[in-house]
Amino acid sequence: MNNLFFLLEKEFKQIFRDPAILRLILLMPIIQLIMIPLAADYEVKQIDISVVDQDHSPYSKRLTEKLTSSGYFQLAEYHNSYSKALETVGNGNTDIILTIPPNFERDLIKENKNTLHLAADAVNGVRAGLGVAYAGQIINNFNQEIREEWVQFPRMMPLPQIEITSSNWYNPHINYYLFMVPGILVILVTMVGSFIAALNIVAEKEVGTIEQLNVTPLKKHEFILGKLIPFWVLGMVSITLGMLLAWVIFGIIPVGSYLTVYAYAAVYLLGVLGIGLLVSTFVDTQQQATLFAFFIMMVFILLGGLYTPIESMPDWAQWLTKINPPAYFIRVIRAVFIKGSSFSELLPDFFAMVGFAIFFNFLAVRNYSKRTS
Repeated sequence: MNNLFFLLEKEFKQIFRDPAILRLILLMPIIQLIMIPLAADYEVKQIDISVVDQDHSPYSKRLTEKLTSSGYFQLAEYHNSYSKALETVGNGNTDIILTIPPNFERDLIKENKNTLHLAADAVNGVRAGLGVAYAGQIINNFNQEIREEWVQFPRMMPLPQIEITSSNWYNPHINYYLFMVPGILVILVTMVGSFIAALNIVAEKEVGTIEQLNVTPLKKHEFILGKLIPFWVLGMVSITLGMLLAWVIFGIIPVGSYLTVYAYAAVYLLGVLGIGLLVSTFVDTQQQATLFAFFIMMVFILLGGLYTPIESMPDWAQWLTKINPPAYFIRVIRAVFIKGSSFSELLPDFFAMVGFAIFFNFLAVRNYSKRTS
């Protein structure tokens, strides 16, 4: 126990002596937690639209105004030539072309129907798909407004109507930040835990101090604990700062208990720190550790359910998420923040994270023993 105490003292002094490590652990998550939710938004706005108006009627102008006033579209071109509109698409100045045919208003009034043409630049498939969907909804609303103007119903409606009302549980205002900020916080804590812990041990290999530790009576598990505990403490500090920022910047506080978040974070950090320590046992330079950490973090992010719902992934990818630690903690922290889930309701995820912590730290101790025996 004395050996572990002196090793922890040495680790904390080494960490606080190096300002670069403190900046990585504390400053980097703060900056990224502020910037990423503001930049990585699911909602597509400022879609450039060219309107080919071959009618120039009050209805066509009204439809154009309805599109541009929605906040999703900005008018790039307004003329009556489809070929010129295609040129703006080729130049990258237009995302969607709306063609309003000749006699649009007259045929709509006389025949009670008409056809509009939407063409989208599908180089960016997501932007094109969402743009067409937004435009379709706005056109449907425009059509509904016109029909209500034409048909004057009496006060007592002669025909039965079905009215549909909807409510969004847990996130009634569809607050994007409420969904994304907790998930991004998990990824940042994962980076602090796995990446920095790996670099710390590899740095000692490069300067040679690891050899001095190897000739001491220090046991293998004491060495791993001495490297794990300081970064576990800093990881808990990091998640505390993250939740404080979520409250100050985005006004987000968990509906559930902070204690539930901390309980799961404590176990989760043991698991990701074990991954970092395991990586450090089979690399010899910080460059190698950085490349390994980059590969691991890409897998964590893409298969963690942060941006893409796990249920929408292919079957093989869904199976891989079952061995991806961030997927469990992202689900847990979103459930606590948004739904107010309790500790007992999330027990399967807790047991999975305990399993990851035991597995990766056992491998780290075992692999370190093989390398130094």
